[in-house]
Amino acid sequence: MIEDLRWLGIRWQEGPDCGGPYGPYAQSQRRTDYLEAWRRLREGGFVYPCTCSRKDLAQSASAPNDVDSDEEPVYPGTCRDRKQATRSGEAAGVNWRFRVPDDQEISFADLNLGRQSYVAGRDFGDFLVWRRDDVPAYQLAVVVDDRAMQITEVVRGADLLKSTARQLLLLRALGYPSPDYFHCELVRDAAGVRLAKRHDALSIRHLREMGMSSKQVLEMAGWP
Repeated sequence: MIEDLRWLGIRWQEGPDCGGPYGPYAQSQRRTDYLEAWRRLREGGFVYPCTCSRKDLAQSASAPNDVDSDEEPVYPGTCRDRKQATRSGEAAGVNWRFRVPDDQEISFADLNLGRQSYVAGRDFGDFLVWRRDDVPAYQLAVVVDDRAMQITEVVRGADLLKSTARQLLLLRALGYPSPDYFHCELVRDAAGVRLAKRHDALSIRHLREMGMSSKQVLEMAGWP
């Protein structure tokens, strides 16, 4: 990915390949930060252990309505009121879900798409923050990383708008400041379907192998 981005002519001053105070972000420190955030959420009553398998969720959860996204089904709340919370103080062994405030509207002003609004419990349900194999789930990991690296503006695709709503709940629960958000329109093929790995869409690497120049790829993507 880094090689392809450099081939396109994109440059950066900080990152895993060029250092900087937050670029490498040592693995040991990252795990410490993730666990500290999980502990704060657990102590605050924001998360609960969940023993549901993928099969359980597929059978009972409502399916996402937006076929143009990778949205997870709305969690049906199977484990929400169970009292078997682990006493060991360890995150590993079960999934941990964030308990969303049902019917609460989560709104934010996107710098590109304008005001966005979602209702917790309807547009998205309780979501994973820690996996049973003892690693943080996406939503918690990016919130902690952005905080550690002092990110003030997040730029990403419009398919992650609901993730922003989830992450705002995490930011509030952890007492972190919220960055600004800029969600880009998705790149689509001739049929209007967004380019995605699950559709075996063309990648930058594949376009390079086809003989296209970086200038051609940027023009195809609408680069000014």
